[in-house]
Amino acid sequence: MFIWLPFGFLLFVTRSLIGTFLPYQISIPLLQATRMHGFCSKPRSFRSDKSQGTLYVCNHRTLFDPCYISTCTNNPLTAVTYSLSKFSEWIAPIKTIRITRNKNKDMKLIQELLTKTDLAICPEGTTCREPYLLRFSPMFAEVAKDIVPVAIDMKCNMFYGTTAGGWKGLDPVFQLMNPSVWCELRVLEKVPECMVCEGGVDKSRVEVANSVQVEIGKALNFECTSLTRKDKYLFLANNEGFVTS
Repeated sequence: MFIWLPFGFLLFVTRSLIGTFLPYQISIPLLQATRMHGFCSKPRSFRSDKSQGTLYVCNHRTLFDPCYISTCTNNPLTAVTYSLSKFSEWIAPIKTIRITRNKNKDMKLIQELLTKTDLAICPEGTTCREPYLLRFSPMFAEVAKDIVPVAIDMKCNMFYGTTAGGWKGLDPVFQLMNPSVWCELRVLEKVPECMVCEGGVDKSRVEVANSVQVEIGKALNFECTSLTRKDKYLFLANNEGFVTS
């Protein structure tokens, strides 16, 4: 590992520059040449409501999940994040928007953003390394008509690009320092409008969130849990996982 560190750091710089400054048509084959591999599958067109953007709802493996969705769909979408280090924001190849965990403010912000662009959100609120899904925050079920679940699995061969107790600014560094990275991404069928709270049906937001969690779990063969983001950080780091400004 220590022998690899200087080469890994050079690889991190190279991959960051390629992903940040080059268009997809050029960056994708170059990143593949650096052994960042991926498999993407998606259904036929699911876009139906032109008055509002699509909300991509995915499980959370690394900070790069929204970037992979953007690449797979060839769509420069915006990532809605709960907590992100300044360094991660600086090197992000797509636009990132912070939300505050104040439900009313966050719902208003997301609804406003959806009138302008497509969004990606990770309702687990934190990453999970193991083959499990943490409980999905149900807020997303109230703000969008077009909800598209996305199942993501990430495999690396040296470093985990996630931390519970360390400096979160190093997460993207370690992720991109891996000799090779493999991402499997599946864009699932859009949630039927009759199942979406925004559609005015009797489904509760919790039922919608749980059904999306189950669909993603089935696609990945991951176990769905009722553990929350707070539970994870209390177990692993004895804190509630907030990034200090």
